[in-house]
Amino acid sequence: MRLFTYFRSSAAYRVRIALNLKGLAYESVPTDFMKNGGEHRLPEFLALNPQGLIPVLEDGQTVVSQSLAIMEYLDETHPEVPLLPDGPAARAQVRAMCQLIACDVHPLNNLRVLQYLKKNMGQDEINVATWYRHWIGEGFAALETLVQRYTHAGEVCFGDRISMADACLVPQMYNARRFATDLTPYPGLCAVSARLESLQPFIQATPENQADAR
Repeated sequence: MRLFTYFRSSAAYRVRIALNLKGLAYESVPTDFMKNGGEHRLPEFLALNPQGLIPVLEDGQTVVSQSLAIMEYLDETHPEVPLLPDGPAARAQVRAMCQLIACDVHPLNNLRVLQYLKKNMGQDEINVATWYRHWIGEGFAALETLVQRYTHAGEVCFGDRISMADACLVPQMYNARRFATDLTPYPGLCAVSARLESLQPFIQATPENQADAR
């Protein structure tokens, strides 16, 4: 397997966590968003993913984009160390947590949106950071309630087993700290994230531990 990744992409960070949790070997293919106008815009990358976004997983003849789709693909093709709990209701709750982060919070705060705010909307760094923290707060307030409701011992987002929701939470917490977000209103998220960040599969996936880290 090959993972087209960028060290600071939180979506790629999620997939790196998932691969590590399952103990799957893969080749990391760094795709630099900054080099030569962005390697994700080159024709050879667009042939893999016409959307021009990271991550992309190449598994033989199979090519999958979108981090949540990749994680579910990995769960179906390599079911050991499952990333979803047992039962349709529990799986739906974990998927809802994942989508809260990946569909509602992250898209408003990713690099292309922040760059558009600066370059096209004329916003300065202060306004962009305010925008970022606002949408983090909107999502984290809801996620805090869900985690408090569904965690068993406060060590993972749902139940008592690591899931896709945890792979989504940790990168978003990492980004929130980068933008100096006040995380004190979210003690449940902070506790879960701190515990997960001490585990080797999460440590190996951090941006600082990637070959393309700057």
